[in-house]
Amino acid sequence: MRAKLSRRILVSLLLYQLVFVLLVSLCIRKDIITMSSGSDHSGFDNPRLVVKKVLAKQQSEGDGARVRRSIGRPELKNLDPFLMLDEFEVSLPAGFPDHPHRGFETVTYMLEGAFTHQDFAGHKGTIGTGDVQWMTAGRGIVHSEMPVGEGTQKGLQLWINLASKDKMIEPNYQELLSADIPNAENDGVEVKIIAGEAMGVKSPVYTRTPTMYLDFTLNPSSQYHQSIPESWNAFVYIVEGEGVFGVPNSQPASAHHCLVLGPGEGLSVWNKGSSPLRFVLLGGQPLNEPVVQYGPFVMNTQAEIEQTFQDYHYYKNGFEKARHWRSHSGH
Repeated sequence: MRAKLSRRILVSLLLYQLVFVLLVSLCIRKDIITMSSGSDHSGFDNPRLVVKKVLAKQQSEGDGARVRRSIGRPELKNLDPFLMLDEFEVSLPAGFPDHPHRGFETVTYMLEGAFTHQDFAGHKGTIGTGDVQWMTAGRGIVHSEMPVGEGTQKGLQLWINLASKDKMIEPNYQELLSADIPNAENDGVEVKIIAGEAMGVKSPVYTRTPTMYLDFTLNPSSQYHQSIPESWNAFVYIVEGEGVFGVPNSQPASAHHCLVLGPGEGLSVWNKGSSPLRFVLLGGQPLNEPVVQYGPFVMNTQAEIEQTFQDYHYYKNGFEKARHWRSHSGH
C-alpha cells in the first residue's frame, strides 16, 4: 500500500514538473515572439505616416542643366516652409550662370563632385563632395553656380522660405566642409547632421527658419526612429536604395521619391533590402504666411514681387552691386 502511494506521489510530482516546464517554455516563447515582432514596430505611439509620394521628374533648369524636382512641381508646389528641392546632375558647359534671389534661403549639398560659386559682393568659393553651403539671400543676391572639373557633379539644392520680417535682411553665408559636419553611428545606421539634432548630436548651423536636415544611411536589416517636433512639416527624399517608412507594412519606396509625412511624433524607417538605403530627412516649422513666388523671387504679396522686379531692374534696394558685376564662371 505504501509502495503504491509512493508511486502515485512520484507520478504526480513528475506530472507537476512536466506541466511547469511546459508553462515556462510557453512563456519564454511568447517573450521571444514579442521581442522579435517588437523590433519591427514603430518607435512611436503616434508615428508619422507617408501621406503623399511624389516622383522627382527631370526638367531643364539654368543653362543646359537637368534637375529632378520634387517639391516645386505642380503635384507639390511647396511644403511650408520648404519651397523647392532639386536633385541635380550637371556637367560642363551646363550650369547655373548669373541669376538673382530674394526672400528665402538656398541650401546646396554636394553628393559627388564640386561646384564653384561667385556672387556680386565678392564672395566666392568651391563646394566639394559632402560640403554644404547655406545661403541666406535676404534682400538680394546675384550669383552663379557652375560645375567644376570633368564628369557629372551631383547634389541637392533646397529652398527654405523666410518669414516676412526676415525677407529683407542682409545676405549671409554658412559654409561647412564635409569634415566639419557632425555625424553619428549606431547599429548599422549612420547620420550626418547638417541642421538640427540626431542621436544626441547637434549641428552648429543656425536656422533662421527652424529646420532639421539629416542625411541617413541605413545598412541592410537596420532600422531607425527619429523624433520630429510635432508642429513641424517634414518629408523624406530618397537618394539611393529602397526603404520602408512610417510603419513596417508600408509599401517600400525607392530612389528619387519624395515622401511627405503626416502629423506625429517622429519617423520610423526600415531597410529590409540587400543594399544600403540613403535618404535625407527634412523638417521645418511652418511660417503660415502667404507665399507669392515668381521664379527666384519669393515674397508675401504681388505688390512686393512687382517691387522686387523694379529693384532688380533699376539696381536698388539690395541689387546695387549687380549693375557692373559679371561672374567669371557664369560666362
